Amino acid sequence: MTRARRSVAGGRSKRRPAVTEDQELLDSDHNNGAWIHTDPWRVLRIQAEFVDGFGALAELGPAISVFGSARTDPDDPYFQLGQSVATGLVNAGFAVITGGGPGIMEAANKGAFKAGGVSVGLDVELPQETGLNDFVNLGINFRYFFVRKTMFVKYSQGFVVLPGGYGTLDELFEALTLVQTGKVSASPVVLMGVAYWAGLFDWLHERVAADGNIALTDVNLMTLTDDVGVAVQIMADAQSASSL
Repeated sequence: MTRARRSVAGGRSKRRPAVTEDQELLDSDHNNGAWIHTDPWRVLRIQAEFVDGFGALAELGPAISVFGSARTDPDDPYFQLGQSVATGLVNAGFAVITGGGPGIMEAANKGAFKAGGVSVGLDVELPQETGLNDFVNLGINFRYFFVRKTMFVKYSQGFVVLPGGYGTLDELFEALTLVQTGKVSASPVVLMGVAYWAGLFDWLHERVAADGNIALTDVNLMTLTDDVGVAVQIMADAQSASSL
């Protein structure tokens, strides 16, 4: 399968700038007044990223986003789990969307690519990462995190979350918040890695829900499993239900 990468707002090399576009946009130091002249033009660049992202993914079809750490080594069992679940998703008729980077993202793209499926990478400009992995056959480069996040949510029918750090937790809780508040249609969220996530589940039950800050039904928006078949079946069942 050949790669057909598309770069939003023009191609860029893998060399990342010391200061990203996100940082420049969100920097609170506006004392010199330069933002008055630069930010209105930046809005047009943001608009272009949305338009190009929508155009690139509009005909993607059913897809599942797979999130997880960029730091996971290929010999880690979670890397193998990410590859396996992506293969299962492709065999069930889904495209697979990741952040396009290394680690779990590369594992999922590899599983989708080798299974002959659509392997999507939504790359974002970060100083410490090096662009799309070699198993992406539809790749898009973004400057802005919030544009990229919109693409994950808009074009995914569900989310599979493997062990990760701050970025993974951010993606997990953003998906949960949007489902909880009804901002997106009910989308299944599956956490894979029982040993890794069990403490989070316990804390949500025993502290957050017990204190009344969420309902127990909110915890039940997630399914915790190590079983690839279970994860894939949850996604397939949700897709079947949505098409009734």
